[in-house]
Amino acid sequence: MSTVSLFGGATFPLGPFTPYEHNPILRPKGESWESSNLYNPAALVVDDRVVLLYRAHAEDIVSHIGIAVSDDGVTFEREDAPILSPEHDYERFGCEDPRIAFIEGTYYLTYTGWDRTMAQLCLATSPDLRRWTKHGPLFADFDTFKVMDPRGHNWSKAGVIVPQQIDGTWWMYFGEGGIYWATSDDLIHWTPGTADDEPMHLPTPGTFDEALVEIGTSPVLTDDGLLLMLTNGATREVHADGTVEVDYRCGQILIDPAEPTRVMARLQEPWLRPQTYEDTHGLVSNVTFVEGLVKFRGKWLAYYGQSDTTLAVAVAEPETGFGVGLRADG
Repeated sequence: MSTVSLFGGATFPLGPFTPYEHNPILRPKGESWESSNLYNPAALVVDDRVVLLYRAHAEDIVSHIGIAVSDDGVTFEREDAPILSPEHDYERFGCEDPRIAFIEGTYYLTYTGWDRTMAQLCLATSPDLRRWTKHGPLFADFDTFKVMDPRGHNWSKAGVIVPQQIDGTWWMYFGEGGIYWATSDDLIHWTPGTADDEPMHLPTPGTFDEALVEIGTSPVLTDDGLLLMLTNGATREVHADGTVEVDYRCGQILIDPAEPTRVMARLQEPWLRPQTYEDTHGLVSNVTFVEGLVKFRGKWLAYYGQSDTTLAVAVAEPETGFGVGLRADG
């Protein structure tokens, strides 16, 4: 089995990305576990095929993780049964929002366990994407909203594992609300690098991620040897009648492995924002939410959820670039 674990040859900013003209590429179907909503996929390449691990659920909004495979990156065949489903109390109302890394013959899947009170970043491992061992929540008593908008209880989502060691140590970047880092010696047990009131990256006031910033995709390697990650950001507006409008858009950050605890640059403008009907209408409207990025047959493919209801892809040619402004942090 041949699997690319860390895609190289990127430039920062990565893009421009153009949404595929025939989006959505996957929709809910039938009367099964994926009958109401299907979105937020992890992505990887296995044996020259794109594999998506996606979140889906029926009307009960109890999420499972399914699998779909494509020869061209846009036309997918999905399996009837989910590959990961709720089993334990901490995930009894959903296994949500997967990200994946392939390291030394093992797939490492991070996902959110949801009990309708706490969101907890969890880990599962597999030798073949079918048989999974769950290792439970990773960060007890950690609130990644601690600085921005405290949850008052455990809340940790969105983890991406760097599939190559940095100075002999495994690294993970995680967090919704703020972005944090953690390290591991064995890829199973992870230790946050700071307390939850000391994030390495926070939302930027007055921009598209002023309400929250969240890790989106596993890192890719730039030609300069830097780690580039796609992110999700949100604005939040409270109207006079008390209703709240949230808008999710997609950004990018850059990290130097020589200084892995600092974001050295961020994209000041989003590379993807809600535009189409599917982007602006759904279970949670006005959402473009990226979790999967692969380099496949000379193109970059970014997979994202549309309003928590359908699944889409945006495409970029690697030899092109674009001049959206950057902000150097620190």
